[in-house]
Amino acid sequence: MDNRFYGDFDCEHLPGKRPENDHRSPFQVDRDRVLFSSSFRQLQSKTQVFQSGEYDFYRTRLTHTIEVARIARSIAEYLNQTSDRLRPDFHIDPDLVEAVGLAHDLGHPPFGHIGERKLNELMSGHGGFEGNAQTLRILTRLIYARPDRPSGMKPTRAFLDGILKYKALHGECCREENGQIRYPDNHFLYDEQADVREFVFPGDVLSGMGPDELNSLKSIECQIMDWADDTAYSLHDIVDGIKARFITPDTLRAWSDEQDDLTSYQLQTLDDLIDEIRSGGYEPRTSIWIGQFIQACRVIPQDSPLSRQTNRHRFRLEIDSKVREVCILHKRIAIDLIFKSPPLQQIEFKGGYLLTRLYEAYTEHLLGGHPKPLRILPEPVSQWVRKEDQEDRKRRLLCDYLASLTDGQAVRAYKRLYEPDFGTLMDLY
Repeated sequence: MDNRFYGDFDCEHLPGKRPENDHRSPFQVDRDRVLFSSSFRQLQSKTQVFQSGEYDFYRTRLTHTIEVARIARSIAEYLNQTSDRLRPDFHIDPDLVEAVGLAHDLGHPPFGHIGERKLNELMSGHGGFEGNAQTLRILTRLIYARPDRPSGMKPTRAFLDGILKYKALHGECCREENGQIRYPDNHFLYDEQADVREFVFPGDVLSGMGPDELNSLKSIECQIMDWADDTAYSLHDIVDGIKARFITPDTLRAWSDEQDDLTSYQLQTLDDLIDEIRSGGYEPRTSIWIGQFIQACRVIPQDSPLSRQTNRHRFRLEIDSKVREVCILHKRIAIDLIFKSPPLQQIEFKGGYLLTRLYEAYTEHLLGGHPKPLRILPEPVSQWVRKEDQEDRKRRLLCDYLASLTDGQAVRAYKRLYEPDFGTLMDLY
């Protein structure tokens, strides 16, 4: 049965070759190309909360991504079954939503969020760095590495729109303060991605919008992915924090005593969590909450600048207020008791330091800062950088390389350059 929810506008893809006479739908092609890519596999060795490889049972960026994709697909299936606005011939495509979930974190660099912040700081005067923008860059420019150049996978418009949490360009987010340019901390696309944004939103759809309004424009698939992401890390980060003993009944009680703005429902949820930690039932509790987070979703009609062109912008996702309270509570606990803890802050410091030293070494030897430059960057990345004639493009390629590294690869790259007793031919990769 044909699905009238999507039309030719949604299925159109970036110019380039795609499979012909394929038994798969365009969105299944998008999903499979992400799933079988090296960029996807590298997520298994990138930090989610705790540094990759530190323990065997904590989530990595890959396991988190798989969970987000599964939750997102479940949300789409639940909405299709329960909403009176959706029907068998007019429904949200679960394959598309799953593809968006699988791709949503492809652009995250090593060492978690500190890696993202540090690369943005290092690239601040050269277009910045943003995980979502890097995901878009991987999909459209980098996912296939070739000896002469990298290339993208020619995604569909609906898929690209689904992964675009942010639409404002870096230059549109810059502002002047006291005669100096203030660069954005996050939530932007790279300026050179304006052409992709124009493909996703053709014509003058975005004309006159400011950065906040641009970033609030999300397709229903993007909204589902965003809530699935919130579901996964607000619930699963707590489980990992409990296993690592960052979160205990005592630390939760002490934390609760310091808060003066928790709702009565959040306080009751906190008491239940403490009881479940004591009884060892916190993992079954998490499984139940995942179902409740999924069933808290509703689709509501809306009017948006793109609602006349595509059904993907005719609806917004509404979340039950009580469930959203639980999500906010869990995020606050994770930030205060895990991410702000000395062990995690120490790891963040180390990750930022390693990336800074690597970036400085690569820019010094490849951008003309060293009188006798050495070829310290692996091929073919070094070749790609040398071919570029603009400094900003060279720096962007260097940043691409650093962002692509797993935690372990970044550590080994640092050791090869800076530790005298490390670095044989066997240690290259």
